[in-house]
Amino acid sequence: MTEDVQKHSVHTLVFRSLKRTHDMFVSDHAKPIALDDGSHKVKMGVKLKTEYGAVLHMPVLKEGKDRVSQNFIVILFYDPEYLITGTHAYPSGPGVTLTADTKVHRNPSEGGVHSMALALPPSQARLDASRTAASIGDIQRHAGAERSHPQSTASLMEGGSTRNSTLMRKAPTMPKPQWHPPWKLFRVISGHLGWVRSIAVEPGNQWFVTGSADRTIKIWDLASGKLKLSLTGHISTVRGVAVSSRSPYLFSCGEDKQVKCWDLEYNKVIRHYHGHLSAVYDLDLHPTIDVLVTCSRDATARVWDIRTKANVHTLTGHTNTVATVRCQAAEPQIITGSHDSTIRLWDLIAGKTRATLTNHKKSVRTLVMHPRQYTFASGSADNIKQWMFPDGSFIQNLSGHNAIINTLAVNSDGVLVSGADNGTIHMWDWRTGYNFQRIHAAVQPGSLDSESGIFACVFDHSESRLITAEADKTIKVYKEDDTATEESHPVNWKPEILKRKRF
Repeated sequence: MTEDVQKHSVHTLVFRSLKRTHDMFVSDHAKPIALDDGSHKVKMGVKLKTEYGAVLHMPVLKEGKDRVSQNFIVILFYDPEYLITGTHAYPSGPGVTLTADTKVHRNPSEGGVHSMALALPPSQARLDASRTAASIGDIQRHAGAERSHPQSTASLMEGGSTRNSTLMRKAPTMPKPQWHPPWKLFRVISGHLGWVRSIAVEPGNQWFVTGSADRTIKIWDLASGKLKLSLTGHISTVRGVAVSSRSPYLFSCGEDKQVKCWDLEYNKVIRHYHGHLSAVYDLDLHPTIDVLVTCSRDATARVWDIRTKANVHTLTGHTNTVATVRCQAAEPQIITGSHDSTIRLWDLIAGKTRATLTNHKKSVRTLVMHPRQYTFASGSADNIKQWMFPDGSFIQNLSGHNAIINTLAVNSDGVLVSGADNGTIHMWDWRTGYNFQRIHAAVQPGSLDSESGIFACVFDHSESRLITAEADKTIKVYKEDDTATEESHPVNWKPEILKRKRF
């Protein structure tokens, strides 16, 4: 038997469906429960005790000390005075005794605050009035003024907590380099039978000494370029020479692992310094104490007492050949550069590393210290880098000498010279890193073109001559071109935006 289905109008059915939907969704569990004042006070009390317990005893309003503020944290702006409460009351300033009167601090009145705000410049008033970032309303309010007053952008940014001054700052440009006269070849000295590997000028500036792959040390007159003396004794290439300013001694080192001290009054070896396990590549004398520092292919540098021949320190830490060493009177007193591509600054007293500079990517073959500034430069196949003592802070890169740089020299005028394996010499302005001259001198007649390499270079003490030791067995002397002027040899310099690397 079929039961008749009750028929409803569409209108009734729709409303019934709507009511069901309403009943289903009316109990929204995501809605917050109505706030109960009692519970809220308990909750805030617990929160204050747990989270703000350490700072609950803060300055409280004098007249409202017995009642708790509705906001729980009292902000004092316009009350003339308030009491200090809590465990440590403090006076109003240093040297003021803590009395009942000094416990009361007087705040400036509202009128005083306004007059002070009017007296301040607008940007300062805005800065002091609001420490929050500029709101959207502020930005829209200033949008019209921005077009007519570009400087308002800076003051708007000043009002914000993120005061981004980099938008207004100009991009750094290279300062104009100082003009230096170009250098020209002045004299070529022949006499060695092998590569000339090292040079040193004596303190009196009368003569200079060279060490060569022909195992001899030769002493030359600086003014005339004539040979004065030859010293034999090494049985392999002489890699380093140094003349003492404190005694009549000449020091030499070579690939025969020997370090020798020559007495120039008798022209004889008077001391040997034994200890290196492999070829000794460079040496330097300490300017103020009788100490000699040598560095070697055995990855160490050794500090010797000149008089007693004692090995005072063995400076270990490099992981490959130590190619160059420099000494100075100030800290750090010893600096070494190595084929492990690091530079180490040493504490001479402790015999330990003060700092390791790892910025170079290739072997560091040469170091030079500026005669007047507290800075130094290092030469490598990737770059010449300038550094600041005492911690080795990086200053700048001198890029462009794309060769294996064997030697660096710098004079008081700020002329930095770099000499490379391929025979090129680059002249740089020390301050700006501008490369103002490039020289590639011809090789000695009878030599191969491949034999043009610069192994060492040094300025004499008058700084008017540059002496280079080369692979074509010659010594070349350069001097400044007296006829050159700023008009005849202008600085070809454009103030380009610096793409200075951080390391």
